[in-house]
Amino acid sequence: MNIGQLARQAGVPVDTVRYYERQQLLPTARRSAGGYRVFGDTDLTRLQFIRRAKALGFTLDEIGELLSLSDQRGDDMARVRHTAVDKLTDIEQRIAELQRMHGALKALVDACPGHGEVVHCPILSALTGARQ
Repeated sequence: MNIGQLARQAGVPVDTVRYYERQQLLPTARRSAGGYRVFGDTDLTRLQFIRRAKALGFTLDEIGELLSLSDQRGDDMARVRHTAVDKLTDIEQRIAELQRMHGALKALVDACPGHGEVVHCPILSALTGARQ
């Protein structure tokens, strides 16, 4: 299949396929006699793997590591699990930070009457460090 067909089947733009190829997440495609990239089912499977891993929050570097581990079929899965546990820990930390930010911002929004002079706005006061 050509790059357009691969991109369409994987649900990504053609530029994304080229980018993943440059990042060596996809192997360099073989070329047809006319110089066009030619991809196979293995490339589609790999591209779908990348999309799913991105949807789970893995970075491209982490995806590269997972792909490398996936290519080593005989190895133990402990390294794959360790990579996933590390990502899960990172996500949990980001969630906790977002919850902290949510609580702080909600308190500021609740404290703001939404009318009156800006100089008395508790949100702006908190951001500038001023006391009211």
